[in-house]
Amino acid sequence: MSDKKFSIQLSQEERQHLHRLISTGREAARAINRARILLLADTGHADPSIAEDIGGCLATVANTRRRYCQDGLDAVLTERARPGQPRKLDGHGEARLTALACSDPPDGHARWTMTLLADRLVELQVVETISAATVQRTLKKTT
Repeated sequence: MSDKKFSIQLSQEERQHLHRLISTGREAARAINRARILLLADTGHADPSIAEDIGGCLATVANTRRRYCQDGLDAVLTERARPGQPRKLDGHGEARLTALACSDPPDGHARWTMTLLADRLVELQVVETISAATVQRTLKKTT
């Protein structure tokens, strides 16, 4: 047994699950790499040799070991939510935008433009600010 702080000892079921995950190749490359790391660590390989075998870095191996020991197999194989800009329009906002785009355009305009729709959403207090590009992406997605 290794004297590592985060020693990996997989159950037979976990080993089988990881072998299936790797052999099918239907999972994300990151999940497959993490599975390979766990299998190699379980057989007693050192972190530098694991990193070399998978073509990764030591930090990836160490983080995978730590995460498995702290959070379990499912946590290692799934991606964590990454930070990012929150969505401008939720489901209700998208519905309002679609309804607005399907309605008659304002007086003096033959049709709705992305800018007119964006301005109208702000005017109706659906959102504080929104760009014409976001309006276009949302409409493209919902139609």
